[in-house]
Amino acid sequence: MIQAAPRALVFDSGLGGLTVAREMRKRTPQLELIYYADNAFFPYGSRTEQELLARVVERISALRDGYRPDIIVLACNSASTLVLPQLRSQITTPIVGVVPAVKPAASISDSGVIGLLATPGTVLRQYTSELIGQFANHCEVVSVGSDELAAIAEAKLLGQPVSISRIEHILKPFHRHPRARDIDTVVLACTHFPLLVRELQQAYGRPIHWLDSGQAIARRVHELLLPMFALENLPAVSSHHFASSAPMHHTAQLSHWLQGMGFSAPAADN
Repeated sequence: MIQAAPRALVFDSGLGGLTVAREMRKRTPQLELIYYADNAFFPYGSRTEQELLARVVERISALRDGYRPDIIVLACNSASTLVLPQLRSQITTPIVGVVPAVKPAASISDSGVIGLLATPGTVLRQYTSELIGQFANHCEVVSVGSDELAAIAEAKLLGQPVSISRIEHILKPFHRHPRARDIDTVVLACTHFPLLVRELQQAYGRPIHWLDSGQAIARRVHELLLPMFALENLPAVSSHHFASSAPMHHTAQLSHWLQGMGFSAPAADN
């Protein structure tokens, strides 16, 4: 058993992956977190597959060499549904990806009609279709893709106001579906979207269940660390590192969020 504290690299296009890092910190407080926001390339959801594949593989390879993490979390659905096979073929460090929570959504839905709210790239990805076919073939899945919603979530964390009317417009395709009244669960298939749960619920207009992958990813990370580290013998880590690929505007809202999670102030780290 290794006795040093484990280190995890949490990688996302922006600030959405902090929702995953938050769950990881709760589940494994002995884990040191290195959070990297690739905001110079944000948003990932609007990038071509070729651009995204090249960028993520290059960035994570460089960060792995620089930070030497014990585990890597690709906290981005748009990237995970595309680049995980190539990353795992090139990097021996354990890698955990974030994929849409279709399986648990299908299991908890009473009506058998579930929504999938994601970036357009994630909605169209073959991986997502296979996930639905494998775990939700008995359900009707209503998919809605939005490039704008991740930017709204990013702006909220930077202290900007959220337009409920704009979110209502984004959610309209759910309400136009013939079985709209039967939708009882919506999968938040982008790590940015949990930042907007209250606004999404307000804009949706009736109570439904909003489901993301944060807790499941935290459990998986903990399981992978157990054989390598005597976690029960390690103290909680109180200080974590935050970096980004481009300068990030330092706002009171963002500082409050980061400090509450034990992260350093935003700093560009190319």
